[in-house]
Amino acid sequence: MTEPAIIVEGLTKNFGSVEALKGIDFEVPQGEIFGLLGPNGAGKTTAIRILSTILRPTAGRAVVLGHDVVKEPAAVRYRIGLAGQFAAVDPNLTGRENLRLMGKLTHMQRERYVPRADALLERFDLSDAADRTIKTYSGGMRRRLDVAAALMHSPPVLFLDEPTTGLDPQSRRALWDTIRELTNEGATVLLTTQYLEEADLLAREVAVIDGGKVIAHDTPAKLKAQLGSTVIEMTWPEGKSAIAAQESLAGVLKRTPEREDNLVRFTADGPAVLIEVLRHLDTNNLPPATLGVREPSLDDVFLLLTGHHAEEVAGQKLEAAKAGGAR
Repeated sequence: MTEPAIIVEGLTKNFGSVEALKGIDFEVPQGEIFGLLGPNGAGKTTAIRILSTILRPTAGRAVVLGHDVVKEPAAVRYRIGLAGQFAAVDPNLTGRENLRLMGKLTHMQRERYVPRADALLERFDLSDAADRTIKTYSGGMRRRLDVAAALMHSPPVLFLDEPTTGLDPQSRRALWDTIRELTNEGATVLLTTQYLEEADLLAREVAVIDGGKVIAHDTPAKLKAQLGSTVIEMTWPEGKSAIAAQESLAGVLKRTPEREDNLVRFTADGPAVLIEVLRHLDTNNLPPATLGVREPSLDDVFLLLTGHHAEEVAGQKLEAAKAGGAR
């Protein structure tokens, strides 16, 4: 049996009194895309920085392709590529110059890095802008170039920390295609994301992180299966009726439905539950104005596991940061 490309055991990281990671464990099989899913501040970036040898863990163990990140950092760095949350390219150099510089820094020979840079510029649709300085690039172009730079030396393991943040939908889809191609070529990709759709579409396995802990680890399909086969969403003309419906359905369903303004949401296995709910609402003179049925999403899973949406946590942290800056 092939040894996992990445092994994380009991990994913790403290910044003073703040526990960013509280003993996380996971393994990433070789040649697969693995997703670390969670809101801002969950600990995803801290884990990536430890695995890429930027930070030392407080405790625990992390191994990349058989090399301990603390004991053998040079060996790890030689075998990985890293694209962080913010583009690390030099704004005063051209796209081509940035990639060639990365080739030199990773000890590639000129006869290899020159054609490699040209091939990556073509792959990321940057050939027309190859000889423009990066300060003239859009945010999406910089992001694509940053990922291209991480791929210059063809690393067998690639860390992508929220790679599609700030990209338009077309650029996101193009980058998703490239990530899939990398694993088809044998690379292992560890991807952090807040985008639940992204983890669902790309990753074979997902570890959900919240508050520095792994709270779930499975395939997206199995995580979603915890919720039931369908998600049912109903709306009422005003919030008052939705509140009454939520309270009424709490006695019918296994769990109290979730409510957002005039929308009530719950999960169910099979049509029998929906029929019972509609009869109950009709009996209590609370017929919904609209009714929708869909498959569960990873956001629904996150809500089940934590009691809140991933986006809510990110928004709360942003507001807290703004408040802190005002003081």
